[in-house]
Amino acid sequence: MSKANQKITALIVAAGRGLRASQSNGDGLPKQYLQLSGEVGVGGEMVLTRTLRRFAEHPKITNILTVIHPDDLALFTQASDAIDKILPPVNGGDTRQESVLNGLDFLSKKQDENNAVDPPDLVLIHDAARPHLTDALIDRVIEGLATHPAVIPALPVIDTVKQRDGAQLITLPRDQLYRVQTPQGFSFELILAAHKQAAKQSAKQSRAFTDDAAIIEHTAEHLAGNHAIVPHLVAGETGNIKLTHPEDFTAEALMKREEFRTGTGFDAHRLGEGDHVMLGGVRIDHDHALVGHSDADVALHAITDALLGAMGAGDIGDHFPPSDDKHKNRASADFVAFAGELVRRRQGRFINIDLTLICEQPKIGPHREAMINRIAEILDVPATRVSVKATTTEGMGFTGRGDGIAAQASATIALPVEV
Repeated sequence: MSKANQKITALIVAAGRGLRASQSNGDGLPKQYLQLSGEVGVGGEMVLTRTLRRFAEHPKITNILTVIHPDDLALFTQASDAIDKILPPVNGGDTRQESVLNGLDFLSKKQDENNAVDPPDLVLIHDAARPHLTDALIDRVIEGLATHPAVIPALPVIDTVKQRDGAQLITLPRDQLYRVQTPQGFSFELILAAHKQAAKQSAKQSRAFTDDAAIIEHTAEHLAGNHAIVPHLVAGETGNIKLTHPEDFTAEALMKREEFRTGTGFDAHRLGEGDHVMLGGVRIDHDHALVGHSDADVALHAITDALLGAMGAGDIGDHFPPSDDKHKNRASADFVAFAGELVRRRQGRFINIDLTLICEQPKIGPHREAMINRIAEILDVPATRVSVKATTTEGMGFTGRGDGIAAQASATIALPVEV
């Protein structure tokens, strides 16, 4: 089967009773159903909602199965409302190992006609309490699965680690140690067989597996033809923390794992024959029109370049070359929306868009509020995050002569820090 046709299921483990975070604030809810606070992520959104949305919005994920506690069906329904790709939830077990196996068993059987699901080719197993992963991390795990049957994201240990041995402390070589994260990716048949083998052994020996890679490591020698399975490591993310303590839910704590980036953009178009101009996504009646390959909206072109600059993603010409006829007369709102989607795919936040229009005519003041609202609509941000100003060059230069209109913009965004 080609990579393009592979079915990839995200298996979200949300059956735990982790209450440490909620006990201090009186909510009494498992942490996956607490709300993210402040400006981080989507304010007021449940942790599980944010986690599900991250996978639902990734184009390579086919569907999402969540393993929940039997008492949490109403909470899960609330958390997953209106999110695409969601399968009916499966009840978890007494341990994480049992919960994951319940989910894998569900996926191994083709469901009834109402919930018809073929077993996936690949599965990404992820902790519900890690809502701040990025598309880039999901991509790295999936790319690793092209050549390895088991892939785990990890970060090198930077602190000195010591192990207690009776009354002694032993310093461990940190250059050989890693902090392991999720999502962990596997060939579906491999991880299903490993979990089944581990379940058989659990009757003979009690062993707590804290992640699924440990089960692969423990059972590989029992799986025919898989005697030397070593999970492949890909780079994790410092922002992909597992929410556990109350302070993990505060905007201040998460802000420390973000970096602020600013990009600038400039554009200019000459004026020619016509009866209107497009500025900031707003049609304004005028005795001339801006000339360009698209609708020549200099304001939106400048904003697009500012956003691309903040992302380090080239410029508008790289993504929408004027030599391509399919962009002829295209609405520049499409360009801004594209740049905005790049920010969201990196789990970025929009801090501020600042636009300055440079022209003698038309007068911008009467249309300023409409432009702000339109730009905010395109990017799906509050209008308070958009600023539109105008100035003239007092008769100097091409804008002063009325030969054209120019625009400059800056865009500030916050991106999760990646290793």
